[in-house]
Amino acid sequence: MTIQHSPAPARSDVTARDAGTTVAGRPYAVHGAVLTAGALAWATAMAFGGIDPATRGEEVAFSLSSGLFQVGLLFLLRTLWRTRALGSGRLARVVLHVEAVAVVLAIGSTAGDGLGLTDMDQAGWMALDAFWPLSMLGMFLIGIRIAVAGRWKGLSRFWPMVAESWAVVVIPTLGIFGDTAAHVVAVAHLVVGYAVLGLLVSRKTVAG
Repeated sequence: MTIQHSPAPARSDVTARDAGTTVAGRPYAVHGAVLTAGALAWATAMAFGGIDPATRGEEVAFSLSSGLFQVGLLFLLRTLWRTRALGSGRLARVVLHVEAVAVVLAIGSTAGDGLGLTDMDQAGWMALDAFWPLSMLGMFLIGIRIAVAGRWKGLSRFWPMVAESWAVVVIPTLGIFGDTAAHVVAVAHLVVGYAVLGLLVSRKTVAG
């Protein structure tokens, strides 16, 4: 009789399988790739169609691409949850849950726009539409918390705060400098901010 002893799989290997990737030591490769793809897709649609789509075709493209970006945010939130990027306390977990709900509701608003169902004369649609800016503001606050918590190291500690400042940068730019400046800033910020953040997330280890 022979006895074979196999060492227990490393935590990173287990997490990699859970995360749906076979990249050893890179359990969030898929998460980061979806975030980057969503940011680039939305930036591309915005570059050609503007920040306020004028035609039905532009609206569909805008909704599909921004919807992919929002899905990328859910992948980002999952990464933050698994790495305890905001801390390990109950409040940090609650914040991530609340933000995930806000993003899902924002996706509902985006889907309504893409399907041509949104009616801003109805209070329900107006409330749903509000979750778009609210979810983006929530991501900015989360980015600040990541930097303060310091559980993510190096560039990834501060880059979420840069990437997630999209709304608080673009909206004032729109109000102060107008559509043209806001258009340029919105596209550039997505590429420099969230697309790069996705690359940083994809390189993360279990420890963060």
